[in-house]
Amino acid sequence: MPMSSFARAARSIDADVLSVPERTRAIAAIRADLARRQEEANRRDAALWARVSNRDEWEAFSRPSLTALRRSLGAPVADSAPPETHVTRVTEAEGYAIENLIYESRSGVSVTANLYCPTPGARPAPAIVIVHSHHNAKDQGELQDMGVTWARGGCHVLVMDQLGYGERRYHTPGPRQDYRFRYMTAAQLHVIGESLMGWMVHDIRRGIDMLLTRDAVDPGAIILMGAVAGGGDPAAVAAALDERVSCAIPFNFGGPQPETQYPLPEDAEATFNYMGHGSWESTRNLRLSARDGFLPWTIVASIAPRRLIYAHEFAWDREHDPVWNRLRRVYGFYDAEDRLSYTHGAGVLTGSPPEATHCNQVGVAHRRMIHEALNRWYGIAMPDETQQRRDEAELTCLTDEMRDRLRARPAYEVFGRLGRERLAAARAGLAALTPARRVARLQRDWTTLLGDTEPSDLLNLQAADGPDVDGVRIRREAMRTPHSAQLTTLTLTPPESTGRAVVLCVAQQGKQGFLAHRADEIADLLARDIAVCLADLPMTGELQPNADRTWRGATTSMSATEWMLGGSLLGTKLRAMRGLARHLRATWASVGVWGDSFSPRNPPEWVEPLIGEGAEPHLSEPAGGLLAALAALYEPHVRCVVARGMLTGYAALLDHAHCHIPHDALVPGVLTAGDIPDLVEALHPRPTLVDRSVDGRNRAVATQAPDADIAAWVDAHVGRRS
Repeated sequence: MPMSSFARAARSIDADVLSVPERTRAIAAIRADLARRQEEANRRDAALWARVSNRDEWEAFSRPSLTALRRSLGAPVADSAPPETHVTRVTEAEGYAIENLIYESRSGVSVTANLYCPTPGARPAPAIVIVHSHHNAKDQGELQDMGVTWARGGCHVLVMDQLGYGERRYHTPGPRQDYRFRYMTAAQLHVIGESLMGWMVHDIRRGIDMLLTRDAVDPGAIILMGAVAGGGDPAAVAAALDERVSCAIPFNFGGPQPETQYPLPEDAEATFNYMGHGSWESTRNLRLSARDGFLPWTIVASIAPRRLIYAHEFAWDREHDPVWNRLRRVYGFYDAEDRLSYTHGAGVLTGSPPEATHCNQVGVAHRRMIHEALNRWYGIAMPDETQQRRDEAELTCLTDEMRDRLRARPAYEVFGRLGRERLAAARAGLAALTPARRVARLQRDWTTLLGDTEPSDLLNLQAADGPDVDGVRIRREAMRTPHSAQLTTLTLTPPESTGRAVVLCVAQQGKQGFLAHRADEIADLLARDIAVCLADLPMTGELQPNADRTWRGATTSMSATEWMLGGSLLGTKLRAMRGLARHLRATWASVGVWGDSFSPRNPPEWVEPLIGEGAEPHLSEPAGGLLAALAALYEPHVRCVVARGMLTGYAALLDHAHCHIPHDALVPGVLTAGDIPDLVEALHPRPTLVDRSVDGRNRAVATQAPDADIAAWVDAHVGRRS
């Protein structure tokens, strides 16, 4: 067969199986399945809530949720001693002072903060801890206004830099926070078995520890406020888990969001999305929250009977808000309705000021009702709003001397140290096992990480043969899993096939990617009497929702929603691939798998631009190679594995401040179970070829060997029995 002729022709083959309307329906089915499971989670929550009629039943409802929430945040940290604290500057002003300070949150992690202090009084004073938004760090103007205003009103006000912000920022500075970097920080924490929410909450707890070392602070009057846009989330969680917080003011968390329809429908009690949905903002959509029952409203309600100000950035439909009704009922169980209040703004998210009360942190309009509640509960004087804003330099805590003394290092280095420790422990456990038990352990652990990975028989929806290309038989098929996810295949069979072997090929770019980039290798395989099955698994190839796989794309939202539900898109793909590998075994004597990536790599000396400036980095697409290795791990009949374009390991995401990987290729907690090299090693003695691997920033690995001859390698191993 003239291989060069087929290779040229192959690049022009239309790999699509579905028509445009069919493809639209297939993608819609994936979204519909997610929506169905979200609705199930909401119905399950509503059914449990309907059984709650008194305080005891409420606590039986909420306590397991809080236990699951605490477990989801990451490993507990033992820190019984007060944090080591350094005050690097004190600025005296009329009626208040500002301390620039640094306190230790955990080993190797220091928090920079401004503490606005009142004029010393005869009695201990309340302390307000403010968690800033994802927009700006502690020196932002609204934060300064609140610090000065409440300090002059007799309160201590702690405003800290959140992880990766302000003086804790370890990426290129710009005029505003790089939201993409918050996404990357969360990704790095996920792979070591931690969470951005967990680390933020711990920073808050240690801030409270620091405040309580001061005699001037009233331990019974710790007030925790979380700003709009990412501040309310950690504030609510910290308050729910820390009984020392006597009042919580979490903005935009627990109930209707700024994006929620306003006004709410009449039937909001039954139709409201209590679970929420996934996005790039990991603190808003907590992993496992829907599966394990710690929905946002439950977290907020768990603050009862301590004081709560239910806070909204824009207009609030109080009459129809079902979460508000639940909060009132919970507080009623404690006869504590007087400890529940609210604040809200005006307008909607899509509106413009002054009709819409947009703010960077917490605006003047929102603070008016907060002042009233704090006056009523704590006797804090109703203040005149004060603006005495200072330059960032005046609020800087980390002097050069202190930086050297603390040996301040970027947070990703701390993540890397923890990741290496946990990976070493996992590898020690694997090394103590026999090969068979090691495979069983990895199968068990990866199922825990990914969610359901067990395949079922595939339902064949359609199949069509031809036309042949240079004698190569072409067959297009569409199949469906029992979970309603579709997959499509383009199978290429040699003219005189003996049924000897087939290679199942997968990549994020799908069938068309293989034909465009690997036509020569495909032709060479066919010449060796090896059939090629190009597959578009769910969410790949022609079944992708759209081309945007960036941190703010639709795939990220769908992947994060899966995490909330206890699954993963990677697990969905693996189920489909395992089912397809079993399906192929019925026709061919031997099955090999080939996972690949056709994503362009970033150059070796790549310097990441600020968000919105310069070319966006290319994302790695390592899932093809990983799925090939995982399919072989679970399916012993797979004879050999080719994994191209895969990460050298998830540990590589921790080598730099930046990592460039799509959300649906992340595996939360992976380094607590092993890493990609451990998967590959466990496949021995089955042959596995790892080729063209990339690092965490999607750059070629410098020490790689020359590209392998895929067809010759597969030919040598696909028929080999392990």
